[in-house]
Amino acid sequence: MFKDFVDLSRRGNKTDKVVPFIGAEPPRPMVPAVIEPEDRELLQSLELKSRLHEVLLDRLNLAAIDKVDPEELRREVSELVSEELKLSGKPLRGDEFRKLVSELMDEVLGLGPLEPLMADPTVNDILVNGHGNVYVERNGVLERARARFRDERHLLRIIEKIVSRVGRRVDESSPWVDARLEDGSRVNAIIRPCAIDGPSLSIRKFARKPLTLRRLVEIGTLTEPAMRFLQALVEARLNILISGGTGSGKTTLLNAISASIDDKSRIVTIEDAAELQLQQAHVVRLETRPPNPNGQGTVVQRDLLRNALRMRPDRIIVGEVRGAEAFDMLQAMNTGHDGSMTTVHANSARDALGRIEQMVTMIGLDLPLSAIRAQVASGVNIVLQVARLSDGSRRLISISEITGLEGSVITMQDIFVFRKTGRTEEGAILGEFLPTGIRPKCAEALVGAGVHFDPADFVVGRS
Repeated sequence: MFKDFVDLSRRGNKTDKVVPFIGAEPPRPMVPAVIEPEDRELLQSLELKSRLHEVLLDRLNLAAIDKVDPEELRREVSELVSEELKLSGKPLRGDEFRKLVSELMDEVLGLGPLEPLMADPTVNDILVNGHGNVYVERNGVLERARARFRDERHLLRIIEKIVSRVGRRVDESSPWVDARLEDGSRVNAIIRPCAIDGPSLSIRKFARKPLTLRRLVEIGTLTEPAMRFLQALVEARLNILISGGTGSGKTTLLNAISASIDDKSRIVTIEDAAELQLQQAHVVRLETRPPNPNGQGTVVQRDLLRNALRMRPDRIIVGEVRGAEAFDMLQAMNTGHDGSMTTVHANSARDALGRIEQMVTMIGLDLPLSAIRAQVASGVNIVLQVARLSDGSRRLISISEITGLEGSVITMQDIFVFRKTGRTEEGAILGEFLPTGIRPKCAEALVGAGVHFDPADFVVGRS
């Protein structure tokens, strides 16, 4: 019964409304240097919502929220709000009242002022710089949002709600955390003392409909020949490394090309925060674990990767290699787990190989550089380079093939490249993703795997 949830006699547990400060020093107010005229109404609304929110916390049994029907909760919240507004002598218009109730529901059940941004399909990233400054990215361009938090405690409460749901924590001893929302959105939070001006929260939203290779062709990121080549590479079980900078679209491309994996394969995915959206039926998803409050129980990607090798995987997909797990990934690629994929932070295909070499040296073994490069050259077949251009668009810049070793140098050749042709009057970058005219060395492997491809796709001028 809802009466077990709402204590109309105000018997609610007072500890429910106490939100302990997380950080090294008391919160200090952080407001924009200049409050825009349109923000004054927002500030007044925040004050009213803050007071009503305190009333709700005083009347609600927070432990029972998940057991209550949302519509029943909305009706009871509406009654409580109506009662408080009458006592305060501040009536609201019907639309204002409904908006206020919805915002309070977001506070109780969701992420407070961020809920409308989470529901906005045009928003890709939500960036909170302290409680008074919220930015969003739309189509690769940052803009300031009107959303804001009441104060630092309000923002900290939302951060704590996010991280606690996935069994993680953030406090003075561990002031930053990577987590994910229930819909798969990626979250990073950092608080005082490391965040000098107050807590910072970054959310990379989860695409409800992952981009497909076909869709990438439609928006101009790929051409038909390049799409067919990528599909052939996956079907022929070549090992693929996707390289790019932060926010360049590495995971998006990994999701898109993974759709070409057949349903007969057993796929094991390994991620710091699970966000891959594989569509196949036989997928085992593994996720790292941070240390507990005693500093124990850490599970890193390398642990999961070594365990995955004992799980009879056909393909291993690592969301991103960042350290010593690169060595184990190379071992997997070189010992029968063909068709594996991963991503790495790097600014070019050549730099990506250098990054892999550096990561392998992190294992502490005295491996000669020539041995590491031999492992890379034999394990990785294709490097896909993605980038976010100056106009905010995300592009596949090149498809490069590793052809072997010449002495101690890994040899590569570009099969497709993006060539800029100019800019529009609005500043959008113009260009084409074209073949270089080089027939890939892996063509024999494609034929041997029974994968069809059209040699004309690699001819310059073919689109």
